[in-house]
Amino acid sequence: MLNFKTLARWIPLAGAASLALAITGCGGSSTSSPQVTNFSEATFQNGLALAGDAVDLSTGTAADRRLGYFSDIYYDATRKEWWGLSDRGPGGGLLNYETRVQRFEVDVSATGSISNFRVVETVKFMDGTQPFNGIAPNPTSTLGIAFDPEGIVINPKNGNFLVSDEYGPSLYEFTRFGQFVRAFTTPASLIPRTAATGVANYASDTGNTAGKRTNRGFEGLAISPDGLFVYAMLQSAMLNEGGGSGVHNRIVKFDATTGTAVAQYAYRMKRSGEGQGISALVALGNNKFLVLERNNRGIGAGATLATADKEVYQIDLTGAVDVTNIPLPNTDVFAGAVIKGDKVMDLAANTLAALGNKSPEKWEGLAIGPQLANGNYVVLVGTDNDYSVTQTSSGTQFDVFFRFTDADPYASSIQCPIGTKSNCFLTSGASLTPPTPATLTSEYALVPGILSAFTAKITNYVKP
Repeated sequence: MLNFKTLARWIPLAGAASLALAITGCGGSSTSSPQVTNFSEATFQNGLALAGDAVDLSTGTAADRRLGYFSDIYYDATRKEWWGLSDRGPGGGLLNYETRVQRFEVDVSATGSISNFRVVETVKFMDGTQPFNGIAPNPTSTLGIAFDPEGIVINPKNGNFLVSDEYGPSLYEFTRFGQFVRAFTTPASLIPRTAATGVANYASDTGNTAGKRTNRGFEGLAISPDGLFVYAMLQSAMLNEGGGSGVHNRIVKFDATTGTAVAQYAYRMKRSGEGQGISALVALGNNKFLVLERNNRGIGAGATLATADKEVYQIDLTGAVDVTNIPLPNTDVFAGAVIKGDKVMDLAANTLAALGNKSPEKWEGLAIGPQLANGNYVVLVGTDNDYSVTQTSSGTQFDVFFRFTDADPYASSIQCPIGTKSNCFLTSGASLTPPTPATLTSEYALVPGILSAFTAKITNYVKP
């Protein structure tokens, strides 16, 4: 077994010369190589079902420390480190949660299968002594320290974390110890606001007529291999470009040095409706990227089971039109959109017995890992299990237990006060007074986090 452990910790890269690199290209990465990168022959190796009640290495109650698993995954090839990003916490924006990222290790076999997942470091996002928090912005017109992290990359030039956020949508830089460094400048047109007054409402869509939709901010994040540009992608269409009926997402290209946007590109989704959106963006080099696109069907708290659709596409920014000042159509095809190739991975096709051979709802993390001796690359894909909780509008939380062998596990699920296995009731009777009581048996379990390993051929891959 190959055990990819930390070989080096962060050492700041010195020298102003690193800032003097020429910025080239109007499309994607500044890499000047004429060779075409191509991702192909993705092959499922195996998957791990990780306990829904597992905790990280921070302090506090078990509920405070519960792993939310993989809103994003990133492999730092320089240090041979895997990082898994959790989102705003189990309260859905209602409860206190100090946002964080987990460094983890897995054993990788010669064929690319994985085993022995373990968290080895927990890093909280801090501004001085104040942690960034998952509670929704209050007042709603000010972000403050409200943070819903969804995408992460590591800048190869200085080793810092770059983390995208749904509330803003925002893009922040942190040191590897979690300390806030700076915020990138979000284009004004993306700010959720009322068109008449321009006043932002970051916490919900109430009153907003333009900008990103709530919980649909910067979901995907990628960095060019040379670290010069960062690409943040909205989960779905903006309010003024179709909202839930829209089919075009915006990819914002940022200058990593100045923190300002230099271009925007249009990505056309497979469909509108079904909660369709993107969940991850990965740079391949030479203007090529992977995009994880999915609907909201599958195993999950509150999710409709059928029919799960989770796919990964390769896209090419070469020749894409800068749409910074161009309104995107609601349904019509935009001729200047990025080139979207055929799907290269079908995540719903490879299921696990631990979930009753059903697809999880939220495939959200995607990362290219180390190269194997046979020349193929390890690719990890992970799920956000939403901490396997639900909550009332007043913030009272309940664990949601599933019997995955059932035809519709959510329909037969059981809720218990968080951290307990007593005073439980049927989810289907949760609205009744009193709710329908239920007995939790050994057949039931919290939704696990899923981490699946694939191998793929990537010709001319340009690693960060």
